[in-house]
Amino acid sequence: MHDAIVSVPDPVNEPVLGYAPGSPEKRALKAALAAIEKEVVEIPCVVGGQRIHTGQIREVTMPHRHRHVVARFHAATDDVAERAILAALDARREWAAMRWESRAAILLRAAELLATTWRARMNAATMHGQSKTAHQAEIDAACEMIDFFRFNAAFAQDLYRMQPRSSSGVWNAMELRPLEGFVFALTPFNFTAIAGNLPSAPALMGNTVVWKPAEVQLLAAWEVFRLFEEAGFPPGVINFIPGLPHGSTNVLLDHPALAGVHFTGSTEVFRGMWKRVAENIDRYKTYPRLVGETGGKDFILAHPSADPRAVATAIVRGGFEYQGQKCSAASRAYIARSVWESMKDELVDTIGQLKVGDVSDFSNFMGAVIKQGAFEKHQRAIAEAREAPGMRVVAGGGCDNREGWFVQPTLITTDDPMVRHMREEFFGPIVTLHVYPDEAWGETLQLVDRTSPYALTGAIFARDRAAIVEASSALRDAAGNFYINDKPTGAVVGQQPFGGARASGTDDKAGSPLNLLRFVAPRTIKETFVPPTDYRYAFLDEP
Repeated sequence: MHDAIVSVPDPVNEPVLGYAPGSPEKRALKAALAAIEKEVVEIPCVVGGQRIHTGQIREVTMPHRHRHVVARFHAATDDVAERAILAALDARREWAAMRWESRAAILLRAAELLATTWRARMNAATMHGQSKTAHQAEIDAACEMIDFFRFNAAFAQDLYRMQPRSSSGVWNAMELRPLEGFVFALTPFNFTAIAGNLPSAPALMGNTVVWKPAEVQLLAAWEVFRLFEEAGFPPGVINFIPGLPHGSTNVLLDHPALAGVHFTGSTEVFRGMWKRVAENIDRYKTYPRLVGETGGKDFILAHPSADPRAVATAIVRGGFEYQGQKCSAASRAYIARSVWESMKDELVDTIGQLKVGDVSDFSNFMGAVIKQGAFEKHQRAIAEAREAPGMRVVAGGGCDNREGWFVQPTLITTDDPMVRHMREEFFGPIVTLHVYPDEAWGETLQLVDRTSPYALTGAIFARDRAAIVEASSALRDAAGNFYINDKPTGAVVGQQPFGGARASGTDDKAGSPLNLLRFVAPRTIKETFVPPTDYRYAFLDEP
């Protein structure tokens, strides 16, 4: 390896393609969608570079055409999980010894491949596998994942350049070692970019990884793994074990070499994993690093001085894009009465105009929710709101599961701000709204802060600067990503590092150097050029 001190290319956020009629990107995407419709991809486990066919076959279907199978995968077993751990540990020595620039080059190559020849296929897999529209797939599976790869390489460079001061005759240095053991990455269904980032961020810092992707996201997750292979990750650095039963994750959590967990998913699952790690604390070689981004009950709060049309747009985009299946999606709103009276009719009319259907029809604003269980959960929540005193379904509310798991964008109003719909995460296209008296601004700030156990994202709307200052202070702990006069979704890598606290996770900020720091173990090195040879200090001599 050369001895040059190199710099990675300065990262820039990937431009979002528009997919306008007649554009080359739209033609390419439609062709990729058509190709996927004709395929049933067989997905194996991959351990140490070896493809493993367990024979325990399960199917992946399109949410918007739930009879249409797009993939069949071989579910991992306990034995496969154990083999994945051994493969990760075996690959660790060589991978950790590789210069960081070489590891970064793999991610930079992955970014370039995704930005060019892999883009249409990755977006199409995300659309058909997760029922995302072309725009939602583009900002996720293409742009955000590219940004993660490029910015993480630059963040790693900045971290490795952080060095302590040295005094005369001494040279101090600090190295960032990978964690001692393996990292277990568990990724969710809703963001292909997260499926790419959670295993690759620890790997960039020299760790080896066992990756369990969400089953319903496997079509795109498999494309991500293939991209990693094409980009040059050596065998065993990232091991792919789809379909491992929930109870079998203990094979990994109980292993003495568990060094870290990189997780995005439900609060309940993460708490269960944390408890399991706590029970095992005496058996580990080192204290595992637990990094988790979990649930949210994200708010929009409108002051009497807010722009009604801006608030309405934020509710539509923040609450209903990707069927509300974003951990950052707005699902509770607190609107001053004067603002509500100005925006109500237009908002209800707009929601009624949103088209819902097959995402391969680019005129649809929304697709289907991810699976039957989610559909039934949302259907029950809407039915409950229809029957509860003081609650009204003022827009949407329809549910249709004949072809796909379709839930209409739904706006519910409630007189009681403490109903379940204002406290619990549904993870669907349901926004519950409470209208408060204009003069109750201060009380409403306290209400927003205490109502939900989560603290992921939140947005306030106001033209009065004093109100913005007051809300920013009162809601300081209520959201890890706080938006002023904007919707609470759409965090961009390198611009708005993402994560929250309370029941929303460990707030380790994906899309920033803070996240990468969690997957290294720093070592300080002091070299003294001319060491002392006499133990005595001057103070020992009497005058």
